[in-house]
Amino acid sequence: MVSLFDLWLPILLSGVFVFIVSSVLHMALKYHKSDFKKVPKEDAVMEALNSFDIPPGDYYFPYAENQKAMSSDEYKAKMEKGPVWFFTVLPKGQTNMLKNLSSWFLYSLIVSVFAGYLASRALDSGAYYLDVFRFTGTTAFVGYSLALMQNSIWYSRSWSSTLKSMFDGLIYALFTAGTFGWLWP
Repeated sequence: MVSLFDLWLPILLSGVFVFIVSSVLHMALKYHKSDFKKVPKEDAVMEALNSFDIPPGDYYFPYAENQKAMSSDEYKAKMEKGPVWFFTVLPKGQTNMLKNLSSWFLYSLIVSVFAGYLASRALDSGAYYLDVFRFTGTTAFVGYSLALMQNSIWYSRSWSSTLKSMFDGLIYALFTAGTFGWLWP
């Protein structure tokens, strides 16, 4: 077995590489541009919603407190009439990109720690590149991609958006795996 401490360099570098690759994917390749659509009559919708001063958070409507409320005729009528929304309200003003990018980098490091940990329990020092690649790549793919499917299953996020993000996760996993394979002790 390999100590997790011995993997500090591939953990750090794979996080850096994923951060750089994700920036390139999102800035240079514009295939995520179609992930969201503009709401019809955006200004009117924004003006109407602003009057409610909804605090930041995740919301769903029509909302039912419990299973009994979901069975009521009133709730069923609201569902039929629509709209039915899952939505997230962000704080007003510009997005804090430094916070988001810092959180993304930390997340990338966490995925790399788990990828390194699992590989370190299964492989010895001097393991073959492809064995390291397989263990760390699979773990990184799971960390970056598989949970994204829940958003399409439960919250009706478009499958095309989810699959594009999972493809990104595959790219991140390949860079993570390559880094660990290259720097495995």
